Amino acid sequence: MTAAAPETRSASRRFAGRSRRRDPFQFEAGEWPDLPAPDLPGQSRLGRLRAISRLSVFVALLVLMVPVQLLALLLDRKLAVAVPFFFHKMLCRALGVKLVVHGRRHKRGAVLYIANHSSWLDIPVMSAVIPGSFVAKSEIEGWPIFGFLAKLQRTVFVQREKRSRTAESRDVLVDRLRGGDNLILFPEGTSSDGCRVLPFKSALFGAAEIEVPRRGGGLGPVVVQPVTVSYTQLQGMPMGRDYRPFFTWFGDMELAPHLLQALSFGPITAEIEFHAPLTVTEAGSRKSLARHCETVIRAGHARQIQGRSE
Repeated sequence: MTAAAPETRSASRRFAGRSRRRDPFQFEAGEWPDLPAPDLPGQSRLGRLRAISRLSVFVALLVLMVPVQLLALLLDRKLAVAVPFFFHKMLCRALGVKLVVHGRRHKRGAVLYIANHSSWLDIPVMSAVIPGSFVAKSEIEGWPIFGFLAKLQRTVFVQREKRSRTAESRDVLVDRLRGGDNLILFPEGTSSDGCRVLPFKSALFGAAEIEVPRRGGGLGPVVVQPVTVSYTQLQGMPMGRDYRPFFTWFGDMELAPHLLQALSFGPITAEIEFHAPLTVTEAGSRKSLARHCETVIRAGHARQIQGRSE
């Protein structure tokens, strides 16, 4: 990579040793027990200006859209779904994220979308292509800023620290699906380095073992659609594993510095592939459904990062 490459690779490990905050949309940290943060380059003056500019646009969008969403939550459920969808489309443009979509999103009734997870960028990227709500760790509800924004998008907060609470968390998802809401679940239980897909946890797939209202009347099983998300290009050129850590968020990385670093780079490409939807009945069981989703998402991820997207 020439002009697209970062200016230097000589910066120190600026994230290690600082206070840590886990990803709002990861549940457990066991998959990356001792993984250090990667070396990140220092920011150029242009990079700092780019990051400040993008953050300014983000704040401006919040000022404009938060009052609209608060009103929508009170008056119109459909509008409360549409506003975040529009907001995140605008946000991706402001952050320099080009969205490339493969396949078709299932749109008949409530859908449980299953996706791999590697970055905080997954939130605006997924929200820009799916009108729905995320499933997040319960403690995030009390976080400043992030907790508030998650509530605005009607995030489902669940507890997975204790096995005894799994059934309760699953019931919350069931209620939302029966109410017609699309939900987005990251079943890896943590965020990866973006170069692989981690094993899926199957517990919350039990929410798909119900029937929900269908468009046109009647009831039908919950549709589950696997979705692969990958970050594949930086300034129009293949990103590769050397540059992917600048945009993926994992291990001991601290959120704020990583966010500023990522925003200092030129435009990136996020590829989203919607795989064939299915139901737990077609899969045979909750665990079989989880294995199927993991298999197709992992295969899609391998194609994307190798430049062989379908």
